[in-house]
Amino acid sequence: MNYRYGQYNDGPDPLAPPYDVRAALDEMGDAILSGSTPLHALRDLLKRGLPGAPDRRGLDDLLREVRRRRNELRESGRLDGTLERARALLDKAIGQERAELFPDPADEARMREAELDALPDDTASAIQALRDYQWRSAAARQTYDELRDLLRREVLDSRFAGMRDALADPDPQAMERVRRMMSALNDMLDRDARGEHTQADYDRFMEEFGDMFPERPRNLEELVDTLARRAAAAQRMLASMTPQQREELAALISQTLESAGLAEEMRRLGDALYARRPDLPWNTPERFSGEDPMGMGDAVSALTELADLSRLEAALRQDYPGARLDDIDEAAIRRALGRSAVDDLAALRRIERELEQQGYLRRQRGKLELTPKAVRRLGETALRRVFSSLDAGRRGDHDQRDAGAAGEPTGSSRAWHFGDEQPLDVVRTVVNGVRRGGGSPVRLTVDDFEVTETERRSAAAVCLLVDLSYSMALRGTWAAAKQTALALQALVASKFPQDAVQIVGFSNYARVLQPDELAGLEWDMVQGTNLHHALLIAGRHLDRHPDFEPVVLVVTDGEPTAHLRRNGRYAFEWPPSAETLELTLAEVDKMTRRRATLNVFMLAADERLKEFVDEVARRNGGRVFSASADRLGEYVVSDFLRSRRARR
Repeated sequence: MNYRYGQYNDGPDPLAPPYDVRAALDEMGDAILSGSTPLHALRDLLKRGLPGAPDRRGLDDLLREVRRRRNELRESGRLDGTLERARALLDKAIGQERAELFPDPADEARMREAELDALPDDTASAIQALRDYQWRSAAARQTYDELRDLLRREVLDSRFAGMRDALADPDPQAMERVRRMMSALNDMLDRDARGEHTQADYDRFMEEFGDMFPERPRNLEELVDTLARRAAAAQRMLASMTPQQREELAALISQTLESAGLAEEMRRLGDALYARRPDLPWNTPERFSGEDPMGMGDAVSALTELADLSRLEAALRQDYPGARLDDIDEAAIRRALGRSAVDDLAALRRIERELEQQGYLRRQRGKLELTPKAVRRLGETALRRVFSSLDAGRRGDHDQRDAGAAGEPTGSSRAWHFGDEQPLDVVRTVVNGVRRGGGSPVRLTVDDFEVTETERRSAAAVCLLVDLSYSMALRGTWAAAKQTALALQALVASKFPQDAVQIVGFSNYARVLQPDELAGLEWDMVQGTNLHHALLIAGRHLDRHPDFEPVVLVVTDGEPTAHLRRNGRYAFEWPPSAETLELTLAEVDKMTRRRATLNVFMLAADERLKEFVDEVARRNGGRVFSASADRLGEYVVSDFLRSRRARR
């Protein structure tokens, strides 16, 4: 057999590797860790386009193309081209007739001239008045026939795309076939309304009249959609004209359909199409600014495309509740922007679908949420950010590398370095040799060896107390606090799995935050910074782990302004009441008796806050950090690692 090879042009490369959705999740993570919700982060990703795929357009790129095309159409011409052409042909016919009558001295010629002088000013009425006029001039009669043919073709082309070319030959049989087509079409729509229509009926109809429908719709629904969009555009064309133009053109259309014997069938069709598609913009005017006159068929085609582009623009914006990429009409994308845009949309849909199918996103009661799997990945991303900002000399020193075989394995391994005493990780060492292509038997090199990481430290009970009050959002520190919580959660889960970590959020009340809700967490629009309640919850966590080393970290931007009453309700007062401060400091003293060092990370420089945290440090012996939002994660993680090293 003979084969020929060439460039593949029929869509995306079928041999291209599958897209890595983890990169898409990391892109979303940047927005989520900055305070965005998963839904808005996904929308922003789809609008920008796919990371690592510069040849693929995002929704914003497609939206710009749609708007550019809309501007082109609006500047393409004027809507009164048919009126202008009809007026020109009418004036030409009358001029030719006058030229024929002028040399004739007979009274009949003068009477004919008087009849021409008495013609109405508007084009439609003048054409109607000349319908039974007996032309003296053969040239004038030919021009008048040309005018009527023009109107017939333009009127039908405004309702059936391509009909103008089908009627270019003024054969009476052609018009008779149009009448039979419209009668059969209306009968088919009536049967469908009664539930009696079948696909076989449609196939027979298209077998006889399919050449009149260049779009080649596959079924009745597609045919109705095509005809309804065009009928609505014809109505919009009239609505976009001046009142005088609209009146003249409507009269011309009515006369033309009456003379062609199509008025009743066109009325039936129009009523049926409107009943089926009332959602279309039937009477919405459109502004055109071009100079070139357009015929009715071209004007309706332009308005049909504009209506498609308007709907497409609304779908591409994705700014309405419950918006999905499935809402975007692929056929409309293909008509407006071509096959490449369809491929771009398919790539975006694949990302949205894969994020859900691979377990990173889920929809709960119509709300888009991150799964625990996605939160773990975002926590790792946040942790990488933190460590990337640490000094090179401190990077990675959060683990004991020379603990020897006496230490507890961490579950991870690393490359062997000269002087290491940790036990070899045999499995990973052999796998490295096989991957390198060490042959059979496997030949190992120094670079293949990995050792098991061990540590000699006791477990810790870690409490991170994060301020959720509205002031955190106002000061722009909320996103940094959330990123810090995710990073600490990821650090403990990956490097200190024996530790018991608890993250507590507090505003007017305090509550324990589960790992899978951290990424989508939002601030509380309430008054109150109830550190008293947060310390109570943290104390219970430490008491449940009496043999663990206690680690307590507090992130806040304000002094306590609320406390928990005996009845379980909170009390708020600003400036802080003496009772609030007294109860909060009492919990600080309890932390001191538990031997828990309480380190506070201030995100504001208020004098009252400084006085409070200084008192906390004096009572507890902990440290106070005045951290900027962009370095909060680095401060918290570094302090946690320092405390873990100090307690080995």
